[in-house]
This record gives sequence, C-alpha cells and structure tokens, in this order.
Amino acid sequence: MARVIAVVNQKGGVGKTTTAVNLAASLHKLGKKVLLIDADPQGNATTSLGVSKNRIKAGLYDVLIRGASLKDTLIDTPWCALLPANRDLAGAGVELVEVEDREYVLKNALRPLRESCDYVIIDCPPSLELLTVNALNAADSVLIPVQCEYFALEGLSDLIGTVRIIRRRMNPDLEIEGVLLTMFDGRTNLSYQVAEEVKRFFESKVFRTAIPRNVRLSEAPSHGKPVIAYDGASKGSAAYLDLAREILKRRETQ
Repeated sequence: MARVIAVVNQKGGVGKTTTAVNLAASLHKLGKKVLLIDADPQGNATTSLGVSKNRIKAGLYDVLIRGASLKDTLIDTPWCALLPANRDLAGAGVELVEVEDREYVLKNALRPLRESCDYVIIDCPPSLELLTVNALNAADSVLIPVQCEYFALEGLSDLIGTVRIIRRRMNPDLEIEGVLLTMFDGRTNLSYQVAEEVKRFFESKVFRTAIPRNVRLSEAPSHGKPVIAYDGASKGSAAYLDLAREILKRRETQ
C-alpha cells in the first residue's frame, strides 16, 4: 500500500516544489515505485521533470473535474510516474465547489493505484483551498518545508490549524511526516537561529536532514531534471537522497 505524502506550505518560495520533485526522484533512485502528483496550477513540478505543460493531453484537472481515470493520465518519466498539471487546473478550485463530495475527489481517484505504488508525493499549491484540502484528505501525512529565513514560522500556525481541522473532520489518520529545513546556509547565524526556533516549535518532527542553499538545485528545473540527474555529485542531490533515506528508515521503524 502506497504511503501518500502531501508537500505543503501556503507560503511561496520555501522549496515546496523542489522538495516534491527531488524527494520523488530520490525515492525512485533508492528502488521505490513513486508517483508524483502536481496539484499546483503553476505546474512547476511538471516542467521540472521535462514535461511541457502546453503539450499534455490530460492532467489532474481532468481527473478532478471531468472524471478521467488517474491511471490513464499518468506520464512516465525516467525518475517517477507523473500526474501533470496545466493551466486548466487554475479553475479547479472554483469548479470543485459544485462537485459532490468535493473534498474527497482526489482520494477516491487515487484509491485504485495505491496498491501498485510505494510512495505518492503530492506537490500542493501555496494556498489553503480546495486543491490543498483534496491533497490533505488523500494523504497519509504532510511534509512541511520551512525556509531558513526571517519570518520562517509566519503562517505555519494557520497550516497546522488546517491540518487539525482536516484530521478532526475528514481524515483522522493524517500525520505530520516531518518538517524540513530548506535553503540552509551554514555560513550564517540566521540559519542556525531559525533551525533552533523551528525545532522548539515542532520538536521531534523536524527532519535531521536539512537542504542547503545550492546552485545546482536552482538550475536543475530549467533543464527539466531533478538534481540527482542534473548533478548527482552536488550537495543538493546528496541532501535529498539523505532525506529519502531518513523517510524510509522512519517507515521501517514504525
């Protein structure tokens, strides 16, 4: 049975899509069968795997609104299976309001594939709306990237509040997979201060692995590749492989 992890933070620029793409690719490299779902209307996870948003015939929008089979909309990439997003997804949040059981459409669509995957990673939009609610209802856990910058914890109380509401009303088994420190710069006191603040707030939920500031991580999406394919020797590549190993080890011990 697949472990479904929603990568979520309503703040933009925290490394959410970078984490979703590179965690999916790293888990695949470690021998797991992985599906990446691009639930962000910007479609950055789609293009980060070398798939043109303008050329896909069907994607998540068609699954959510048109009742398309999730299996029939998947695209195979060298790094994982992908359920892509295109510009149509931008209107899905509004259109879902009219759909029956609108909070559970993605969960229901994903159910037939859960036996054939080890991990499903969902890249959520940077907002707490119906697309994100669908992802949280479909997920077993949430992974929260937190940028090592000033105001790192700003808005996270709203996110945790949403997770609690989802857990109480819709998905009682939803867990926090972990909090991931991103854009960590070991040369600055600020990164260490933010890391300590996040650890005080989330305690044992913070991953030991931190993602460093790394030029290769920034360059990889423009080449349509995860960083392990773009520069496997980079610090960014090593960090995401370490994160994948940490997640796998946690699952083994539970």
